[in-house]
This record gives sequence, C-alpha cells and structure tokens, in this order.
Amino acid sequence: MKYIDYYQTLGVPRDAAPDAIKKAFRKLARKYHPDVNKDPGAEAKFKEINEAYEVLSDPEKRKRYDTLGANWKAGQDFTPPPGWEEAFRGAGGRGGGIHFDFGGGGAGGFSDFFSQLFGGMGGMGGMGNMGGMGGMGADPFGAGGFTPHGQDAQADLAVSLEDLYSRTPQKITLRMPDGGTRTFNVRIPLGAADGSRIRLPGQGSGGGHLYLNLRVRPHPHFKPNGHDLDYVLPLAPWEAVLGAKVRVPTLDGPAVLTIAPGTQNGARLRLHGKGLPDKQGNRGDIFATVKVVVPAHPTEREKDLFQQLAKDASFRARP
Repeated sequence: MKYIDYYQTLGVPRDAAPDAIKKAFRKLARKYHPDVNKDPGAEAKFKEINEAYEVLSDPEKRKRYDTLGANWKAGQDFTPPPGWEEAFRGAGGRGGGIHFDFGGGGAGGFSDFFSQLFGGMGGMGGMGNMGGMGGMGADPFGAGGFTPHGQDAQADLAVSLEDLYSRTPQKITLRMPDGGTRTFNVRIPLGAADGSRIRLPGQGSGGGHLYLNLRVRPHPHFKPNGHDLDYVLPLAPWEAVLGAKVRVPTLDGPAVLTIAPGTQNGARLRLHGKGLPDKQGNRGDIFATVKVVVPAHPTEREKDLFQQLAKDASFRARP
C-alpha cells in the first residue's frame, strides 16, 4: 500500500488553516469535476481531491492523519504503525463499518490507504445500491455554488413505458447511512427515455446531489427505440392478402391500423405520433412489423379450405 500525501494533493502546507484547505478544494474540484472536465484522468483526480478533503476538513480525521508524521513521502510503501488503528478506535473512531459504494466514476471511491486508516468511514455510511457520480450535463455546482463536503450518489429507478408517457410521479425508497429509509417523490421530466438521468439537488450526503438512472422495464408489446416504439403485428394470411382494419395497442389506448391488400410478411407500418414524447413534447411513432402467422392446429374445415386454395390458386411462392 502506498502513502498518500493529502496536503500535496490539495497543494496546501501541512499547517494550512481550514479556510485555506476549503479554498484549495473548491478550486481543484471545479477544475476536475467529471461533469465539467472530460479529460480521461479528471475523474480519478477528482476522487483523489475529494478523499483528501474528506480527511483534512474533518478535525478528528486530520489529527489522526497528522500523527503519522511528515516524514512519509507520497507513493512510498506504507504500513500503519503498530497499535495505530486500536488507538483510533479507542478514541471513538467508527472504523470497520459499511462504507458507501461509489462504484466506478464517482465523487468518492476511497482508496485502500484511506480505508486502512479510517476503516472505510466516509461522508456516507451505506445506501443500498447507490453509488457514483452524476453526469447528464447538469450544473455540477448547483445554483448556490459547489458544496465541497457533499457526496454525490446515484440509484436506479425502474419505470414502465406508460410511466414515461404519462410522467406519473414515481416513489423510490432508499436506505440511508443511519440505517433508516427515505422516500423520494420523483416527477419524470418531459422527453425522458431509457438511460436518462434525473438530478435531485442536495439530496445526497452533506448537500451533494442524488442522481436517478431511469431503467425501463420490459414491455409486453413494445420495444423502445429512442422516442419511437417497435411492435410486432401478427396477421392472419387472409388479412395480409385481402387487407383489413386491425386494432393495435398504444400507450393511450387501442388504435385502428389499416392493412393494405397484399401486405407482405416483414412489412413495416407506421402509426404516426403514438410513441414517446421528446423534450419539446412531440411524440415519436409506433413502427409495426408485420408477422404473418398460420394456425398451428387447423380444424378439418380449415384444412379443406387451405387445400382448395392450394388447388385453385395461381400464386406460386417460388419460381
């Protein structure tokens, strides 16, 4: 395990005042925040900065960290002094608890060095499957400026296609660091689709943001394709040959689709304006792909009719 010099990470001297540490963090956080800086190494750098501030902004953690002395060099092999962790626990530390899972790409994700010293304790104690950092092009610093001690988090929110269309408010209950639960009422924004992210400002730990990733549940009829919906339309042979008016499902009730005579298997038909709304409120389309189906267990009468058709028909499927 390598020693991490948190003072070097923030670019402050070891005797820096709290205000100087906060100022340095704000400057670096704005520079390397993943929602602002898209360079490949920005995310990892932001996590290092956040970890350093997590320690140096907390008087107790900073005191414990400073007991290691100033003789260690960044990157040098490091093992805590014997009895160090026990002394920490005896002084009221909360090491060894469940730590917040930041997953990949987040504002936290504490290093092995941090976990070894503080037992995994961080800004949040454990929130189910939540973790990571939000993107979605939102202002990462919020209307009131960046909250330096906050931890951003994310969770999945499963919704149906009907929910996306109607934008019915959704409830999601998450386990919080103190062991309790908290329920959020979330209104789905116009134009949301599978994979969209919703930001709840200030609902993370310490003023951080909570990001909800929309996950669309499988639908019995439709497969979303952006704001369009794909649908497989079964047709009987006579409907495809003679034409028909058939009822097809949509998100706001059945609709009638006209089938032209001689419609071929695999034909792609469109129901205009029956898909999901985009950000401007314009709805996509439903694209129905024709699938001609035949009876698996025809009656004797049906067999007779098909035999007569086969005898009298001039049509040949093959040359």
